[in-house]
Amino acid sequence: MSEERINLFDLKSERIRTLHFTWFAFFISFYIWFNAAPLMSFIKEALNLTPQQVKVLMILNVALTIPSRIAVGMLVDKFGPRIMYSLLLSISGVLCIGFAMTNTFEQMAMMRFLLAFVGSGFVIGIRMIGEWFPHKQVGLAEGIYGGWGNFGSAGAALTLPTIAVILGEYVDPANGWRYALGVSGIVAMVYSVIYYIAVRDTPKGSTYFKPNKTGAMEVTSPGDFVLYLLMNIPLYLALAILTWKLSPENLGMINETATNVIYGILVAVYFFQTYHVYQINKGIFKEPVPEIHRYHFKQVALLNWAYFCTFGSELAVVSMLPLFFLKTFGMSPVMAGLVASSFAFVNLIARPAGGFFSDNFGRRNALIILLGGLAVGYFLMHLIDSSWVDKFGYTFAVIIAVAVTMSCSLFVMAGEGAVFSVVPLIKRRMTGQIAGMTGAYGNVGAVFFLTAFSFMDASHFFLVIGASALIVMVIVAIFMEDPKGQIAEIAEDGTVHMIDVGD
Repeated sequence: MSEERINLFDLKSERIRTLHFTWFAFFISFYIWFNAAPLMSFIKEALNLTPQQVKVLMILNVALTIPSRIAVGMLVDKFGPRIMYSLLLSISGVLCIGFAMTNTFEQMAMMRFLLAFVGSGFVIGIRMIGEWFPHKQVGLAEGIYGGWGNFGSAGAALTLPTIAVILGEYVDPANGWRYALGVSGIVAMVYSVIYYIAVRDTPKGSTYFKPNKTGAMEVTSPGDFVLYLLMNIPLYLALAILTWKLSPENLGMINETATNVIYGILVAVYFFQTYHVYQINKGIFKEPVPEIHRYHFKQVALLNWAYFCTFGSELAVVSMLPLFFLKTFGMSPVMAGLVASSFAFVNLIARPAGGFFSDNFGRRNALIILLGGLAVGYFLMHLIDSSWVDKFGYTFAVIIAVAVTMSCSLFVMAGEGAVFSVVPLIKRRMTGQIAGMTGAYGNVGAVFFLTAFSFMDASHFFLVIGASALIVMVIVAIFMEDPKGQIAEIAEDGTVHMIDVGD
């Protein structure tokens, strides 16, 4: 593949077509993942939901995403992104239609829990784009994929209420929201077929490398084995926190017995996974892995924590920002929502920009600069206060607050692009698993930050995120290494291929 600049309008190029087909698949997956929020007023009225039940649905919408990203990452490495994206969209389409047909809160809660599975779609495209673009372009390409696909949540917010009103007017006034959800499910199912027909896993003549073993990530040293086990712990802690939120101490949607059973299951699954990780990797304790086949798991861990701060903070802040602006400046709910949307809107350009920056100025340098900018951005957001109205006047105070918010979000989302510019360069045959774990850490970050927010005001909440980013930035500066030279991958026929990952 040549390394000329990416021309998004060159539809004669198969890799450009693959990029467009893949980011749109991600767009649809995010559209479905976040399709309930903009229709919640309709749903709440139709099923007579309480505010507490609405909160439960919001929690369930992210609960399954953490383990499913890990699982889907393993499956995509084994079966390929073409099959996996097609399967994910078709299954999610069916679940979406099932969600639209629910008539009780219990039914809706179960379907929403299952639909969180669609959030793992992001992982699939990371492997696909990594296969099609050379290392000098992969950051920008992954950024376009992630940034444009992420806009699916905004697409749902912008279109679904209107679709629900139109279908309600012309089809069924009481069930317009159901038809709107059903339409999005049908679109996903149709596109799953289109995607399967339109793309392939690798360019012509390229080899699709698969893991030697499945069920856990392969590591290449005893030290990395220990680090892998330690990095799995926060994934289970996040699920335990979500359980705690549903327990009698908080929302009270599950009883104490059920809560303790879930805690016990999480502990048991962690130890079972630890045993499985050992079974996959026990060979490293008998003889060293040849240098040519080694990779450093610390690179994976650093990307995990960087995504914890970037995407984790994005999910958390987007959840609380409308109410923050409403309370701080006394805005109407509609205006607060519009102002808060400024945080997410820059995703279209920021995430590709982060990938481009990483491609051209170094993976490590890009992450250090963007994490530092993120920390400063959240410190400035910590300063946003109602007293600004007295100091600057209402209009100017809001303009400054929006400018600060957009500046912060620029670093947040560019940081996300920089993180996933590195993921495909660590170990090609495990890109899905690495992407799955990194993506899951984004959700872990959201759980951690939102839990912290429940114990403090918005000002301290922003400081906590900024401090976390500052700590991760220092760790990245000390321990991260730029991918250099080539990595070795073994094909199914036993031949060794060398793949460029950096200068």
